Amino acid sequence: MDFSLLTIRKATENDIDFLADLRVKTMNEHLTNSGLLIDKDSHVQRILYKFEVANILIYKETKIGLLKIQYRKTEIEIIQLQIHPAFQGNGLGRYILNMIIEEASLTKTPITLSVLKINPALKLYLRTGFKIVEENEHSFIMKFCY
Repeated sequence: MDFSLLTIRKATENDIDFLADLRVKTMNEHLTNSGLLIDKDSHVQRILYKFEVANILIYKETKIGLLKIQYRKTEIEIIQLQIHPAFQGNGLGRYILNMIIEEASLTKTPITLSVLKINPALKLYLRTGFKIVEENEHSFIMKFCY
C-alpha cells in the first residue's frame, strides 16, 4: 500500500451511512464476543460520540476508515481507529499510529486509547509501544508515554 495516497479529512453528516457500515464490519464480531450491545441505536450513539473530532481516512478517493482523535494539553486520546477489513493487515494501522506518535513526540504528550480485550488490534497497540495501564470488564486502557 502506498501510504502517500492516504488523505484524512474531517467527517461530515454525509459520512454517517459509511461510518455505520464501517462500524458493523469492524466491530460487530468483537462486541458480540464481548457480550456487548450491538443494536442500531448503540452503533449510532457511538458514531455520534465526539463526532466533532471524527476524521475520515481516504485511500485513492475511497473512504476506508475512521480516526477520532482528541488533543488536550496533557494527553492525546485516540477515541476510535477503524479501518475497513479490506484494507486491514497491510500496515495502515501501524502507519497511522506512528504518525500520531511522531506528532506527540514533539511535545512529549502521552497518548491514550481503549480497546476491547478480544480485539486483535490489541496486538498492534502493544507492538507499537502502548502499555496497558487499566482495565475493566471488557476493555484495556492503554497509554503511550515518552
